[in-house]
Amino acid sequence: MQNKGFFWRGLRSYFLVFDGALAIIIFLIMATGLVTLYSAGIDFPGRVEDQLRNILISFLVMWVVANIPPQTLMRFAIPIYTFGIALLIAVAAFGMIKKGARRWINVGVVIQPSEMMKIATPLMLAWYFQKREGTLRWNDFVVAATILLIPVGLIAKQPDLGTALLVVAAGFAVIFLAGLSWRVLITLFVLAIASVPIAWPMLHGYQRDRVLTMIDPSTDPLGKGFHIIQSTIAVGSGGVTGKGWLKGTQAHLEFIPERTTDFIFAVFSEEFGFVGNCILVLLYLLLVVRGLMIAANAPTLFARLMAGSVSMIFFTYAFVNMGMVSGILPVVGVPLPFFSYGGTALLTLGMGAGILMSVQHNRKLVQT
Repeated sequence: MQNKGFFWRGLRSYFLVFDGALAIIIFLIMATGLVTLYSAGIDFPGRVEDQLRNILISFLVMWVVANIPPQTLMRFAIPIYTFGIALLIAVAAFGMIKKGARRWINVGVVIQPSEMMKIATPLMLAWYFQKREGTLRWNDFVVAATILLIPVGLIAKQPDLGTALLVVAAGFAVIFLAGLSWRVLITLFVLAIASVPIAWPMLHGYQRDRVLTMIDPSTDPLGKGFHIIQSTIAVGSGGVTGKGWLKGTQAHLEFIPERTTDFIFAVFSEEFGFVGNCILVLLYLLLVVRGLMIAANAPTLFARLMAGSVSMIFFTYAFVNMGMVSGILPVVGVPLPFFSYGGTALLTLGMGAGILMSVQHNRKLVQT
């Protein structure tokens, strides 16, 4: 009987790894995204069915990762990071070019290696700081910055500014949570502002155009500024309560670009208005806060840094996407997390959520 009880306790522990609060928040965001996608993709048959498949795969990945203890993830940090860097170098050497960017490589299937670095880079940094726990010096932060800048440089060269930004956010969150002082942080911020005149000529022409278009889209209303003008019109035209589901004119008259992916927030804003936006923003705030709560209660430095980094990934995804759709940030290829149509980003986000659940689940095991 004792063996039978032990078996059932082990089986229950294996399957009930989902953190209830986190799972409910993610489910609500995904469900809202599907409702919006149905309206936005009414002229794209099969999008909702494809997204349902992507969601199921994402939850499967989430469950698998949630069952991997943080200490096991830590052992894979170096191999995953090294493999990711090797793939990025391979992309730079002989990757596939689409729309002027070299971001993909064919290894039997076409993959985008930069996506895996959103998880691999903070994983490697968390491993490094765990190994240096108790003996940290200033040169350790220099090493950490190098670990971060190598993949960021390779990704930015593709060019893929959006993914590079997300990797920076995830990696920098680890460095900051590891103990980077506010004095150094403020110094870096000042240096970044001062380096703008130097960095500006180094940007690609289309990247400079995106910044200038953000500042004044009316300079080219039928060209470079068209997308951002139409998206901001959609956001504003929703008013307080929105035009109603399936009644968004900007979307259904095809004025909103990429309305099922990067600009799906414009469709949601037009149909559900300010009230809907407040509810959606609240859901994302709850998602980030829950992630930070898990990080604060993590049993080890590695687990705390990884959970904090994943929370920052969620925040950066949402903030950058909503900011670019609303016209306060330049347009970059960043989807709305757990909301936009697409499989690759959803897979990465599912892995991140799985890491949070693994940290929370194993914290409970440590306590018991």
